[in-house]
Amino acid sequence: MVFTCLTALALMAGCGGDGLPDSAGEGARGDTAAEAGSGDPRSPDGAVEPRADGEGSGDVPGGAAGPVDILFVGTSLTEGWGLDDPDAQAWPARVLERAREEGLRPVIRNAGLSGETSAGAVRRIDWVLPDPPPGLVVVETGANDGLRALPVEELEANLVAVVRAIRERAPDACIALVTMEAPPNLGDTYTEAFRNAYRDVARSEGVELLPFLLEGVAGEPELNLEDGIHPTAEGHRKMADFMWPALAPLVERCTHDGSRERAGNLEIAPDRLQSVAPGP
Repeated sequence: MVFTCLTALALMAGCGGDGLPDSAGEGARGDTAAEAGSGDPRSPDGAVEPRADGEGSGDVPGGAAGPVDILFVGTSLTEGWGLDDPDAQAWPARVLERAREEGLRPVIRNAGLSGETSAGAVRRIDWVLPDPPPGLVVVETGANDGLRALPVEELEANLVAVVRAIRERAPDACIALVTMEAPPNLGDTYTEAFRNAYRDVARSEGVELLPFLLEGVAGEPELNLEDGIHPTAEGHRKMADFMWPALAPLVERCTHDGSRERAGNLEIAPDRLQSVAPGP
């Protein structure tokens, strides 16, 4: 099933395309955690400055600072690239819908960034962590590394660095690592090692391992945009439905039993960081 799901990714990689849109400052194959000085557009040394009202500090609708329960860090797959209304249609927002259906009311922030590699996540993670820290951080990264055939050792080192950076800033937060897959045209040895990197990091660092985000969505034309890479709104709904059984117990356990209530709707920051608070 995974092999079939990744056929579209393999075709894009074989044509020399990255598949997931690049953001400024993201390097190619050699973009490693050691390159912390290269400018990510959403890091303090990049082109986009933090908002004056305290972006990155867990701001909630109305401009007041407040706690964020769940932070989603990821690529265009989390950002919701290509959707008409990613703030309502991307899979983190759909996860919020599922939580509400079960009487849970977490506040979430979507910090997805198109084109980001795992090295970019290392550079950016400290900057996007809210203060106070969230109860749960969901990390989705690596898809762009797979498309670039990044050495698995570098991917694994970057995943470890992201997890440890979160732990340093948010020692009490739960961390969930989303499994990603490499295109099958890179060979069985590479794709298996790539997949196992997530399992190994989850075990060694003691974090939760979530399943492959695009299971049942990648490679399905009706669930993807014309590029064959990025899911449609329905694709994102299916992603959330697939991930919810693994996320539900974490939401309950790690976000004040999922019962923190907060009035408000949706605030969208200029650089697409966002806070989503439960409705009335």
